[in-house]
Amino acid sequence: MFDAVAVAEWAASCVRSLDRLRADIDGINVYPVADGDTGSNLLHTLTGARDALAAEPEPIEAGRALGVLARGAVAAARGNSGVIVSQVLRGFAEASAGVSELDGRLLAEALGRADAAATKAVARPVRGTMLTVLSAAAWAAEGGTDLREVAASAARAAAAALERTPSQLPVLASAGVVDAGGRGLVAVLDALLAVVTGERTEPSRGLAAEEPARPRPAPHTWEVMYLLTGVDDAGLPGLRAALSGLGDSVTVAGDGAGSHAVHVHCADIGAAIEAGIEIGRPHRIRVEPLLTPGRPDEPPARENRAVVAVVHGAELAGLVGAEGVPVLAVPFGSLPTAEELLGLITETGVGHVTVLPGGLDLTGAADEVAGHAMLEDRDVVVIPCASPVQVLAALAVHDTARRTNDDVVAMAEAAAATRRGELRLLAEDAITWVGRAHAGDAVGLVDGEVVSIEPAGEDGPDTVAAAIAVLRRMLDVGGELVTLLSGEGTRPDVAEAVADALRAERPDVELAWYPGGDIGAVLLIGVE
Repeated sequence: MFDAVAVAEWAASCVRSLDRLRADIDGINVYPVADGDTGSNLLHTLTGARDALAAEPEPIEAGRALGVLARGAVAAARGNSGVIVSQVLRGFAEASAGVSELDGRLLAEALGRADAAATKAVARPVRGTMLTVLSAAAWAAEGGTDLREVAASAARAAAAALERTPSQLPVLASAGVVDAGGRGLVAVLDALLAVVTGERTEPSRGLAAEEPARPRPAPHTWEVMYLLTGVDDAGLPGLRAALSGLGDSVTVAGDGAGSHAVHVHCADIGAAIEAGIEIGRPHRIRVEPLLTPGRPDEPPARENRAVVAVVHGAELAGLVGAEGVPVLAVPFGSLPTAEELLGLITETGVGHVTVLPGGLDLTGAADEVAGHAMLEDRDVVVIPCASPVQVLAALAVHDTARRTNDDVVAMAEAAAATRRGELRLLAEDAITWVGRAHAGDAVGLVDGEVVSIEPAGEDGPDTVAAAIAVLRRMLDVGGELVTLLSGEGTRPDVAEAVADALRAERPDVELAWYPGGDIGAVLLIGVE
């Protein structure tokens, strides 16, 4: 039975467990920054939740008790981890509203709602964090009806997901630790299981890194938190967007009763607070200097660098990611947010990051973020790429055995030396350098200039002939390697026919062909 008494016992058990683990969890805190306070933040948040419930008059039902816990946690929340665990409690409260005790079905629903609430609160959820651990627990509990089995399944799945976090987040693998917030969440779910079963459980996973980094202050970078009241929920997306433009680790989490905990890592304290003033009343404002990993008395590690990419479409992102490069995928026609790009760069946990953007628009977005105040302690180099074929060319020459500067130069030269062709279907009439084109015609481009028009007949344009014409023009000035990326909805026989024509006419040229997905074109062509 999980009634109000059990809820209070769970809260007290969480505080006792986190009090014991606080120093160890602080010691493995390397993401999003190694500020060594995740255990302390979780303990402070859950202590506030426990104390809020203790102040409630008796008697009280389980649903109301969980609601009090959630409000107390939001009010006391510290750090990203504290805000997220407050949303775990909010999910429990929403699932059990008006209920005197939770059975297995309700507990499974509570875990599902906790997962949804916590994920919604974070502007950019990241794989390999406590959100991943929570999702695994919720998935394992889904559909369960027996209270003990639901609690046990959730705890087991969370512990297993925690073990996998180093393989999902490079900065954890580099430090040799699991995610600190995830470790705290496992302790919370273990406490839940202990209350439900009356049996004490502890996972065996060790906590300490072999060589923990000593944190040091990051210049002009701050953790800003405040409670926000009197806000219309319609204004929350705008607040998240404003904070994302200022920094990273953005969370905006409600307590279900009108208050929201706001959290951001940024360089401009005033702007972060003003963003809240625009839509509500910030109070309990808390600002602390942010710490980042580093050993100032030691030289940087030789592998203190990484290459990341941002491209259009999930399919192309999968192709780039197969090269072992962290990649951000955005829909064609859209741009990544500052939060997404900052997250892509900072999640590497290294001092030098080379960014490969797969388009002119993406290059512009990356250039803007590269100068962000949140990245003052990192060297960020953006290699201009007008097409994803140039990203692939740069990755083909990437070599970690080279010195960093030499590797950047080699990738930049490979990208610049790759001529780019495109075959697009026009959506409307247009005047081009080679004549007037009509909606539905296939237009061939080389390095951004229109070089051919294939008129649309009754069955549409002959895309095979159009693609071959573009490729011939590109190879007239030489080339040894051709890369084809076929767009979403492009018939497979188009790329196959182009490949057959190339083999017949230029058997000396090497060909690579990949499905590109959402690239906004029938074909993208690269010639090196």
